Amino acid sequence: MHLPDYKEARTRDKRNYKRVDFKIDNNIINKYSGKKYFIKTYGCQMNEHDSENISAMLEKLGFNKVDNYLDADLVLLNTCSIRENAHNKAFGMLGRLKHLKLEKKDLIIGLTGCMAQESSVVEDILKDYKFVNFVIGTNNLYELPEVIDEAIASNKQQIEVYSREGDLYEGLPVVRANSYKAYVNIIYGCDKFCTYCIVPYTRGRERSRKKEDILKEVKDLVDDDYKEVILLGQNVNAYGKDLYDDYNLADLLEEIAKMNIPRIRFMTSHPWDFTDRMIEVIGKYPNIMPNIHLPVQSGSNKILKLMGRRYTKESYLELFNKMKKIIPGVTISTDIIVGFPGETEEDFQETLDLVNYCKYDNAYTFIFSKREGTPACKLPGEVNEEIKEERLHRLNEVVNEYFLEKNKKLEGKILKVLVEGKSSKDNMYYGYSETNKLINFTGNNIKLGDIVNVEIESAKTWSLDGRAI
Repeated sequence: MHLPDYKEARTRDKRNYKRVDFKIDNNIINKYSGKKYFIKTYGCQMNEHDSENISAMLEKLGFNKVDNYLDADLVLLNTCSIRENAHNKAFGMLGRLKHLKLEKKDLIIGLTGCMAQESSVVEDILKDYKFVNFVIGTNNLYELPEVIDEAIASNKQQIEVYSREGDLYEGLPVVRANSYKAYVNIIYGCDKFCTYCIVPYTRGRERSRKKEDILKEVKDLVDDDYKEVILLGQNVNAYGKDLYDDYNLADLLEEIAKMNIPRIRFMTSHPWDFTDRMIEVIGKYPNIMPNIHLPVQSGSNKILKLMGRRYTKESYLELFNKMKKIIPGVTISTDIIVGFPGETEEDFQETLDLVNYCKYDNAYTFIFSKREGTPACKLPGEVNEEIKEERLHRLNEVVNEYFLEKNKKLEGKILKVLVEGKSSKDNMYYGYSETNKLINFTGNNIKLGDIVNVEIESAKTWSLDGRAI
């Protein structure tokens, strides 16, 4: 049994990690043929991709996927801890599974993801959720097949959570969610330690994959006729800093762009590591999508300093303006937190002023919530909940106004859309434009994964309606 330890997770000494090829014990391959599994995924795109790896490992054991947890022999929650809401949803699901296990004695229940790395969560599991069969952390997810097998064979709760990041495992099996858009991890972890963020404790320090492994994975996707790759990292802009002296994300983007895959995206960016060379490369290659997610979090320098964000409002706006100038047709989205400890009405007004300047194409807005173990939990100046709610409402009114204004300008335009789904209505499809606008449209003889031209007929705040031409 290995339990999470925040003190150990905080340590950031330089260590040499190895590249290791994933292998699964031959004795447990197909051992559970005929059994069914269900995964519930919370959180970010990296969690979604982790679930693709989890599915593949489970299927190596012989499990088959079902869409309803009531039909499953094994239920696994892949959790997120960055927001309190996702945290509460996962525990709510565990409550439902407790009742289900009273009916299905042999049901296997597991928990992984960022919540598994939290000491308080594992303490609660040990104390009040003894029906959970296993907990496995993000740093040793490659051990999932063996942990599951041991949990079933021993009929004892398995807690296997490493607080220190380990070696990088290549060759993890994957079951892609679709055959036209694929996630590709390029860097794990984060060294920024923003004072409100739990991610450095749950995902470890920054570790980049070797460029050869990434380029091979993308080459295989190109050969399989994928239309879009999304390069992932908790701080994707930091790619290569820990591994190379003269190779970084700009170089990787350029090499992938030359492979002629139709669409390349990357997320999530930290303004601190966004270089001029990256901007030049994005502007140079039309298959690198002109849509940047650039979290600002606050427009107040005082609050940015308390958050540990390592940039000022002025330097952020300088970066923002460079993108607008150099990348043709670029759209920029952001994250904003309101009600951070110490935030005054004047600080909040500075955030509104920045939003009025940037006029973002999209924004994810949040009320500050304490995450146990982060420095922000101990900061003075806690903001009243009613004030937080009122500020969030005011902020959303402003950002929504700009979303609609930007979308209205697209009426009558023809946009290229990657088709991602078909609705229950006849000939109604949906997909995303190059600038990541959600578009619902009509058309005939269209296949998922096609890239089609769509004329925009009407705009809404969060989406566009049109017809394929």
